[in-house]
Amino acid sequence: MEKNAIQKMLDGEPVSMSDPTYGEAAVLIGETWKKCEEINCTPHSYTEMNAILKEKLGIDLPASSFLVQPFHIDIAEGLKVGENCFINYNCSMMAAGRIILEDNVQIGPNAMIVTTNHDFNHREVVLHKPVVIKKNAWIGGRSLILPGVTVGENAVVAGGSVVTKDVPANTIVGGNPAKVIKHLDPQ
Repeated sequence: MEKNAIQKMLDGEPVSMSDPTYGEAAVLIGETWKKCEEINCTPHSYTEMNAILKEKLGIDLPASSFLVQPFHIDIAEGLKVGENCFINYNCSMMAAGRIILEDNVQIGPNAMIVTTNHDFNHREVVLHKPVVIKKNAWIGGRSLILPGVTVGENAVVAGGSVVTKDVPANTIVGGNPAKVIKHLDPQ
């Protein structure tokens, strides 16, 4: 059985916007944005949010993890959140290529995590690469994490950084593009 565009995206495969099933992905994204807006228009407590995210978007956050409103996501199925994670307000997640947050991840306000890009030579082709944020990592406010990046365990991304390549474990990175500023003691 041939995969549809949504499954190709989630599997990290390129998808042409002329793919006959690409329209299904566009509809799903539009419906998800609409649900996000509906959720964001009414204040909810942390505990209410987890139940609402499960009911409306199918996002199954552990009871120890929290996502603060408002937030934006394109394909909710592409988000996996571990235990004891905190995602602060105005986080934008383009999760078509999958976003994996391991345990104890903290994400500051106005962060953006992007898993999609376009092929520079064939711009109708959308590319998908997962973003993985390892255990105990901290993503500072207004940071941008680009497709294919892995942020290592215990790493810190300074606020306002643009992360274009993998972040080693136990480091602080910052800037545009983000570079190693300091190495941390793993203890």
